[in-house]
Amino acid sequence: MVFLLLAVDKIACKNAYLTQKLKYLFEILCVLAPNRISKFFTIFMTKLESPRYNSDTITAAIETVEAEKTFLSGPLDRIFEFRMAFRVLFEFIRGFRKLHFVGPCITIFGSARFKEGHKYYEMAREMGAKISKSGFSVMTGGGPGIMEAANRGAKEAGGKSVGCNIILPFEQNPNPYLDIWVDIRYFFVRKVFLLKYSYGFVVMPGGFGTLDEFFEALTLIQTKKIENFPVVLMGKDFYQPLVDMALKMKEEGTISAADMRLVFLTDSVEDAVTYIEKHTLKSPKYKLKKIKKMTILGE
Repeated sequence: MVFLLLAVDKIACKNAYLTQKLKYLFEILCVLAPNRISKFFTIFMTKLESPRYNSDTITAAIETVEAEKTFLSGPLDRIFEFRMAFRVLFEFIRGFRKLHFVGPCITIFGSARFKEGHKYYEMAREMGAKISKSGFSVMTGGGPGIMEAANRGAKEAGGKSVGCNIILPFEQNPNPYLDIWVDIRYFFVRKVFLLKYSYGFVVMPGGFGTLDEFFEALTLIQTKKIENFPVVLMGKDFYQPLVDMALKMKEEGTISAADMRLVFLTDSVEDAVTYIEKHTLKSPKYKLKKIKKMTILGE
């Protein structure tokens, strides 16, 4: 096994194709014999999943995108679809193991394109710091821009900084302010993790991806698939057209008046944090969970 670990380390650096094939093997072994290989599997994946952003990694990211496009194109070969099912299962298992002890989080969504010095970058940085001081871990999508700013603020304030990084051939690498992160192939898996560990959501200005995450959280709250966690929209000028659209939907009867109360719109970081604390830490409805580690599982 030591020899295999050394081999995997070299393969992960030099050959993305063989790395993927080895991962398929371990995905199957993890399902068929989880107890026997769990410890070795954890070491193996630590080697395999360490971020090495070179040409092979970019090639693997492109292959992942192409495989997902193929998967979503309609009925395919049964072996291909079976393999994809294992890959998705593997993504969940790896994420559960990595994020199990991140603590109660507040997830901050926002654009990857704002740079340091931009007003929204600095707002997110302040938000990350203040949320950390409230006792929450700060979770983001793990990339640059708003995500980097929020993680940076959390780390500078001495809090825990967590990321769920999506593997893309462009735009996104893990930012340098993460204490814990997991690299994820599929957006829908990533959204599960961003929601699963969070007791509230802060939506900074962003694009299609940010709105996708925002409406996903709102829909789950509206349909009572998750608790009525606080959702904060930051940036009155930026999000006023969205609020106007929501008012139009209420007038047309496609959402209710109660649905309009699911979101708190503000420009103030202080007000946002106060709102989150009121509906989490100071609310008898929510009990923040602390999970004990089990040494038998190598935790």
